[in-house]
Amino acid sequence: MLTALAVASLAAWIYLAGFRGRFWRSGPVLRTDEPSGRAKVTAIVPARNEAEHVARSLRSLLAQDYAGELAILLVDDDSADGTARIAHSIAMSAGGARLRMIRGTPLPQGWSGKLWAVHQGLADVKARDADFVLLTDADIEHAPGHLAALLAKAEREGLDLVSEMVRLHCDTAAERALIPAFVFFFQMLYPFAWVADQRRPTAGAAGGTMLLRRVALDRVEGVRRIRSEWIDDCALAAEIKRAGGRIWLGHAEGAVSLRVNGWSDAWKMIARTAYAQLDFSLLKLMACVAGMGVVYCAPPLLALFGHGPGRLMGALAWAALAALFQPTLKRYRRSPVWGLTLPCVGLFYLGATVASAVLHYAGRGGGWKQRVYGTRQKSLRTETDT
Repeated sequence: MLTALAVASLAAWIYLAGFRGRFWRSGPVLRTDEPSGRAKVTAIVPARNEAEHVARSLRSLLAQDYAGELAILLVDDDSADGTARIAHSIAMSAGGARLRMIRGTPLPQGWSGKLWAVHQGLADVKARDADFVLLTDADIEHAPGHLAALLAKAEREGLDLVSEMVRLHCDTAAERALIPAFVFFFQMLYPFAWVADQRRPTAGAAGGTMLLRRVALDRVEGVRRIRSEWIDDCALAAEIKRAGGRIWLGHAEGAVSLRVNGWSDAWKMIARTAYAQLDFSLLKLMACVAGMGVVYCAPPLLALFGHGPGRLMGALAWAALAALFQPTLKRYRRSPVWGLTLPCVGLFYLGATVASAVLHYAGRGGGWKQRVYGTRQKSLRTETDT
């Protein structure tokens, strides 16, 4: 049995290395030195309790070096921490006609909070008349040439969606241990080369930066079809691609996340949507546990405690996973030695995934920003109501 486990583990890493869209390359990266046209762009920034970051995010959008028309709409999703006040102050003092704040209306049944805020932004006249819509979060800071680079990519290649995995904050102990692995796992789930391949059904996006052609959004009814989805970025990318749109996903050099995460923050972030990623299926959860055991846990255990061929294959699988992790570690300026710790980090993510299922069946799945979503079919409610 141990030999069979070793064979399965090594075979899995051979497949991942050679037949999974070369996800481990940590690319492509959008160039930032290209000119763009003068398309009308409206940036929609949904925000709920983002007082800590919203000022830097909005000012970075106002400072974009872009020759075309840019309108910025911040949609306040019932914030209780001064987000609306800060946004309004910036709009009055620096934004002029470019920045406007929209106070969101109460969340209707069947919608997630973020998507309801985006839907209200898309209904604004500035967004309806735009050639492109930029969906970005209120904790993202954009370099001055970022929008121009996104537009240049979309216009040059006729893309309907250009999305980037922004550079995530990676300074705290928890972030140094967990963030590179998060990016690695995301690339494994949604190989960027497959996302861009029209012949493959794989579709993915990263919500921090999503530039969408307005006509492509109209073809899929905006975000109405995905209104209850928790992993909304990938769900929207799937809708665009199924409708015949061309999409692209890469890594950002011109956008960074301002959000700082500790151990509990990272756990909650994973637990919020992990079970949704598995379609709320116990069978898929059990398959995930078994698969993670074979792919991540078995290699070091076999290498350290196995015998004969099983030990050799375990060591080779461990070396393979550490080697494939290196490009992502390099992107986040981490020591190559961290590659050997990926199985331990994988256990952390697996534990949070199991916790996600437990929260779901306890009726507290998808909790985020003082909201609890329960299941996709239940109405939303605040934590103080439960």
